[in-house]
Amino acid sequence: MAVLTFGAASIDITPEPGLLLAGFAARTLPSTGIHDRLSARALVVNDTAIVVADVIGLHEDMAQRIRARCLLPAANVIVCATHTHGAPVSMQDRLGAGADPHFLQMLEDGCVLAIDTALANAQPGTMSFGNGCDPDIARNRRHADGPLDRSLPVLRLRDATGALVAMVVSYACHPTVLGADNLQITADFPHYLRQRIETTNPGVVAIYLNGCTGDVNIGHSAQASWTTSANATRTFDNARRIGERIADAALAATETALPQTAHAADRLVELALERREGDLDAARTAWQAEFVSADPTRKILLEHWIAWASRFRTTPPGTWRGRVACLVWGGVPILALPGEIFAESALSIRDAGMGEGGFVLSYAEGTPGYIPPRSEYASGGYEVAEAHRFIGMPGSFVPGSAELLVEAAKTLAAMPDLQAASQN
Repeated sequence: MAVLTFGAASIDITPEPGLLLAGFAARTLPSTGIHDRLSARALVVNDTAIVVADVIGLHEDMAQRIRARCLLPAANVIVCATHTHGAPVSMQDRLGAGADPHFLQMLEDGCVLAIDTALANAQPGTMSFGNGCDPDIARNRRHADGPLDRSLPVLRLRDATGALVAMVVSYACHPTVLGADNLQITADFPHYLRQRIETTNPGVVAIYLNGCTGDVNIGHSAQASWTTSANATRTFDNARRIGERIADAALAATETALPQTAHAADRLVELALERREGDLDAARTAWQAEFVSADPTRKILLEHWIAWASRFRTTPPGTWRGRVACLVWGGVPILALPGEIFAESALSIRDAGMGEGGFVLSYAEGTPGYIPPRSEYASGGYEVAEAHRFIGMPGSFVPGSAELLVEAAKTLAAMPDLQAASQN
């Protein structure tokens, strides 16, 4: 009979205040304080692992180094981010501001240490899986009736005595309760979600994994973040309410015992980029002319666009290679996709036979920006037509890119050895 071993760990990666926080172009002032601590949290199951950091995203090069440096086989590890917009810039040459080298090293070292510490903490135990009821928090921010992945998968890991040691929860919602006016370091609502679980179960390591949230948040548009004006719904009190509501739904999830198995697989996908702006010298000239009479909010965006055009004017858009990874723990698939993936793509993966019986994650193995499904290109908007300029990619992803990632995820989930693992 297979014996499962697992371990969990949480490593503090909170820097001192003073660094610029990532995620909002309108926020130009440095952080002034620490509201809650940032962490890198890892769960090791047999010789596989997942680690998630409280940052907006990780560069694919850093994710690769983390997997190579830790004590487990690199192919057996998933590296991802919660996507909080309350942490410092975490990717070199992305998101419009220079990343602090000390924080980047702290982030990378913290993820490696979290994995290795979880491995050192490994002990025999059992896993169970359940689905919580939809906490009704997420909203499609592009279309009032747009798709949502309402799944709330929950993994619980218990030691040989039956005591709960770790709990993994996933939900698809942008951690942007706090807006551009916030200057305090924070993990946003995932902090309160984990705090609620850990307070209810002292000694437990709670891990939050973000789903596919490219077009999903608590209800505001992307444009609503282009200002530092306060918003009555974007407060720490509301972040607490949301985090605790999701946590309570997860804590109420039923449990079904799982087989004591763990397997991993991955696939690299080459995605083409395009530049619909046309000639960048001409685009830059037009933006410079507009800048002269633009309102203050528009000027902030134009500054980023002008800098982007200057940076990439002689660089072709080229391609970007992403890793799609899959862990199967006790028959439960954990599919991890790079970038900001839309709800439609997650539902396509689930509709292929997975249903609510697993995890579909984004912000994993690299965060190069939004990768919309084909259906969204006609609607345009920030996520489709503009975000790559602020993020710092040489172009936007061509239509069909999301579908290539989805097919890779479906292929991994259907691989014979993983299918056999789910039946053992």
